[in-house]
Amino acid sequence: MGLPITLSEIAPRISAGAFILNSGLGKRAADDAAAAGMHGFAAGTYPFLKSVPPQQFAKALSASEIALGALLLTPFVPTAVAGAALTAFSGGLLGLYLKTPGMRKPGSLAPTEAGLAIAKDSWLLGIGIGLFTRGLIERKPRVTVKKATKQADKQAKQAAKEARRAVRT
Repeated sequence: MGLPITLSEIAPRISAGAFILNSGLGKRAADDAAAAGMHGFAAGTYPFLKSVPPQQFAKALSASEIALGALLLTPFVPTAVAGAALTAFSGGLLGLYLKTPGMRKPGSLAPTEAGLAIAKDSWLLGIGIGLFTRGLIERKPRVTVKKATKQADKQAKQAAKEARRAVRT
């Protein structure tokens, strides 16, 4: 039984997964100032986060990034699942970029100097959508092992019949 991923899916899963896993591991020991900065930035765009204490937010963000990175790097996780998770996560990151004042040039999607660090995460959205779409495409082989075995047995029996006929004549 093979893995639920193809060779073409390995590189994007490794690049995104390693990047996100590293980011999550780096946030594990966030001090109060770093946690407050992350929390303030996110809560400014997503007001429902204001009620979450900064350290709790930083720990949840760290755990989420570690889990997502591990999910992407685990080959037996189906590609559609990994792609959907990455698409949702990167959609949240792009929401920060699109909704936070000063991230984009006025009247444009082009990033300002301050927005460049977040705008580059658009590649995560592209990878997520690509993986999700690829995971949805039917990848059933045209001939299953069971069907191929039956065909081979049938052909072998036919060849044996023909060989017996040839010997008789």
